[in-house]
Amino acid sequence: MIGWEVQTLHRKNGSEQTMADKESFERTIPFRVDIAGIIDIMGTSLYSRIDTPVRELIQNAADAIMRRRRSDLKFQGRIDVRQDIKAGLLSVEDDGIGLSPEEAEEYLGTLGIGITGLIKRGQPPESASAAQGAAADLIGQFGIGLFSGFMLAHRLTVESRRADCDTGIHWEAGAGTDIKLSSCDREQPGTRVTLHLKDDFLNLASRAELLENVIHEYADFLPVPIYLNDNARRVNVINAAWLDATPDPEAVELELESRFNETPLDIIPIRVEKPTSVAGVLAISPQRVPGFSETGTVMVTVRRMVISRHVRDLFPEWATFLRGVLELHDCSPTASREDLVRNARFRSVRTTLVNHLYQHFEQQANEDPERLASIVAWHRYTFAGAALEDERLRTLLRSVYRLPTTHGEMSIDEILSRSNADPLYETEAERVLWYNTDRRQEQWVNQLYADLNVPCVHTLRSFEESLLAAVVADENQSGNVTDLRAASPGSPGFGEAILRMDDLIEAPPEWQEFLDDTGARVMTAACSAGEPVLAFLNERYELGRTFTELRKSGNIPTGFQRLIDSHLNEGGDMRNEVVLNTNHRIVSRAMSQRSGTPLSSVLRLLVTSALTSAGAAVDRGARRRQVDDLDWIAEALWGRDE
Repeated sequence: MIGWEVQTLHRKNGSEQTMADKESFERTIPFRVDIAGIIDIMGTSLYSRIDTPVRELIQNAADAIMRRRRSDLKFQGRIDVRQDIKAGLLSVEDDGIGLSPEEAEEYLGTLGIGITGLIKRGQPPESASAAQGAAADLIGQFGIGLFSGFMLAHRLTVESRRADCDTGIHWEAGAGTDIKLSSCDREQPGTRVTLHLKDDFLNLASRAELLENVIHEYADFLPVPIYLNDNARRVNVINAAWLDATPDPEAVELELESRFNETPLDIIPIRVEKPTSVAGVLAISPQRVPGFSETGTVMVTVRRMVISRHVRDLFPEWATFLRGVLELHDCSPTASREDLVRNARFRSVRTTLVNHLYQHFEQQANEDPERLASIVAWHRYTFAGAALEDERLRTLLRSVYRLPTTHGEMSIDEILSRSNADPLYETEAERVLWYNTDRRQEQWVNQLYADLNVPCVHTLRSFEESLLAAVVADENQSGNVTDLRAASPGSPGFGEAILRMDDLIEAPPEWQEFLDDTGARVMTAACSAGEPVLAFLNERYELGRTFTELRKSGNIPTGFQRLIDSHLNEGGDMRNEVVLNTNHRIVSRAMSQRSGTPLSSVLRLLVTSALTSAGAAVDRGARRRQVDDLDWIAEALWGRDE
């Protein structure tokens, strides 16, 4: 006994009951199911599209025909979809195996016990042993498709006769829980399901093009002819070039052009039986899709019935340019048949497809590299962005992804092969990849490298700098000591190996302070070049100056500012750099004197001019200093004006 505190219970009618020291209890109660509510859920909530019932009825009809074909090898079968605008009816009829009275009573009135599902589970309802092998051809599974008709209809009727029965059946159900079952005089085997349409969906009884679109959408490849309103011409295609045992590439390409309204860049036929069955074709679309937010337009069929045109997770996220049609015989559709179940078979299919995609590109890289290079160039940003995280793709791109360099466009492998470090100046790295990130000094860097065998890569897009860094990491992991360095005097070995400078050092503090208005890091070296000053820009420095001006105006959101700060804080010293050539007479003479002389003002003007010529922005303080320097030089040359 459990002692409960005395409490007052209020009944709905306001009376009171005192309960104390109640005994504990235990009992088994059955689940209670609101049949009308379940039917309503099936009819209105399970499926996302209002044309689903037509698809479901066609699917059931196809299964019935395939079951009859198993027992009669000469039988072909057909499906007829008919509209009756006067009566507001839509019907789907097949000449398949049909239903016996017992089957109609058992299966048409029980949710979740469809005949097809039983066959797939190895429990065929019919005694004919031949029917047991039909599972491989059947589409349905869950025993709920018929009830999707309640999305469109207030009443469903079924007329059927099994091929080996003398008696036909008439089955009828409305929105309630009762089903009427009776005999009927049906002469031919098969089944007709009729939807008594709700007022909102009467257009399905009047507009033939709506039903044609549904048939093309879901049943175009179904191996059973479908006819609309008893027309002599069937609606569905049935056969497609990519489903042939030995597809003709030209025919496949023409059909894909017709279906997707574009000429593919490449065709990838697929026919795999083990470890899982996959058949069909993929195509590389010429449409450029930015980012990875979109998915490839790959239509998936199961037993030739279209499940979805956008099944996710079958391919890598970067393969947004894929188009095509795939028959995934081993996959299972979800209960709504609008997607595939993510089970072990699905994962096996994904692995097969991903490997096939990579193998196709890898084979193309060996046998037809020019074609692959063209495809990669067309979808350049997609491939490069994805390769940052995908080593296999990165390895593939090395031979075909071309980057602009000081020696023209080159593949990554070509760049690596010509980036051997100069042993006179380099003791650690076997190879050094030089890169420039600033478009404004592209021409200037080209001049520096013109007489050198080693190239400098113009990584004018940040992701390409990251791609090179990832390749360098791959090389180092393989034991090839490689370094990635900016084409800048601040980078180890740049002054000696590229500029052929001697004694590259920081400028004395006095001169660094005197030239501080330029905003540049000042270095000195003995250069063979004739220029007195060499200027090198730092992209981050220039961006930082721009964002500083925007920040003063208060136009940068806080979150964006954090992103900017994070980007600009990478890479240490961000200033532009200038090198004073101590072999030049003006530089050597100016630096032999103290700063502040007219000649030092000339040197400062030369530094500012070199930075401006390279594309650097000059702020107001530097411009004012230029005016002062010019006045001071003029005064030294001609004297002060009276």
